[in-house]
Amino acid sequence: MVMSKLYDAMMGFVVADALGVPFEFKERDSFCAQGMVGYGTHGQPVGTWSDDSSMMLATLESLGRCGRIDFKDIMQNFVSWMNDAAFTAHGELFDIGGTTRRAIEKYDKHGKVRECGERGRFSNGNGSLMRILPLAFVPHTSVDVYDVSALTHAHEISVLSCRYYLQVAEGLLDGVDKTEAVRSLTDCEGEFVRLPEIDKCRRDQIRSTGYVVDTLEAALWCLLTTESYRDCVLTAVNLGDDTDTVAAVAGGLAGILYGVGGEKGIPTEWIEAVARAEWITALCETLIPLKK
Repeated sequence: MVMSKLYDAMMGFVVADALGVPFEFKERDSFCAQGMVGYGTHGQPVGTWSDDSSMMLATLESLGRCGRIDFKDIMQNFVSWMNDAAFTAHGELFDIGGTTRRAIEKYDKHGKVRECGERGRFSNGNGSLMRILPLAFVPHTSVDVYDVSALTHAHEISVLSCRYYLQVAEGLLDGVDKTEAVRSLTDCEGEFVRLPEIDKCRRDQIRSTGYVVDTLEAALWCLLTTESYRDCVLTAVNLGDDTDTVAAVAGGLAGILYGVGGEKGIPTEWIEAVARAEWITALCETLIPLKK
C-alpha cells in the first residue's frame, strides 16, 4: 500500500465522502452518524463515494497520466464521468451539481475550455473546491488554481476558496501545526473574514450548506475542533445538509494530518469498505514522482 501523504489525503477524502453519502441533505441533529453505513439518501451500498470523489479522482488521474496540469484533459475526464459514468464507484452517476453539469455540457458541445465555467455570483457552489486537492501535490501557480477552478466555477469566491484550502493543505504537508496553517490565512476579507479564527465559532454558527464559503468554513472548523481523523469527519457528517462534501473537504486535510491507522489515523476498516480502494491506490502511485 502507498503510505504517502498523497495517499493519505486522497483516501482521507474518499472515505469521508463515503461516510457522508447516506446522510446528504438530512437536517442537523436529525440523525447520528457513527461509522460507515450504506443506503440512506441515495440508496447506495456501503462505501459508495459521490461526485466529490469522482471529480477529484478524475483530476488526479489526469495529473498523473499527463505529468502536468492539462485543462482540456481534465475537462475531458469530466465529460467521461458525466456521460459514461467513468470515475464512479459502481458505474453509476447519481449526483451532479447544476453549475458543474452546465459547464461540462458547454465544454462537451463547444470544446472551449476557458469559456465553460460559470461566473455569476450565484454560481458559487462547492463544485470546484471539492476537486482541487490534487493540486497540492504538483507544482502550480495562483493562475493554475484560477484556471482549474474556472473549468466549472469561475467566480472569484470559488477561486479564493480553492486557494485558501490549498494553502492550508500545503501548510499541513510542510508539517505546520493545523491551527497555525489556518491562522496563516491572513489576507482573508469579506465573506472569508472568519476563516483564520473559525475554531472560535460555536457549532450553531457553522453552516454546512453547498455554498462554497460555508463548506470551507465547516471543513476547517471540524479540523481545528477535533483531534483525530475519525472525530473530524464524523463531526463534519453530523453537521447535516451537504454531509458528503463537507466531510470530504475536511477528510482530505485530516488524512494529511493524521495518516492511516493507529489511534488517530484513518481507520483501516473504513478504507477496506470503500469502493474501488485498490484502483484509488493505483491512481496515487501514478502521481508519486510529482508529489511534494
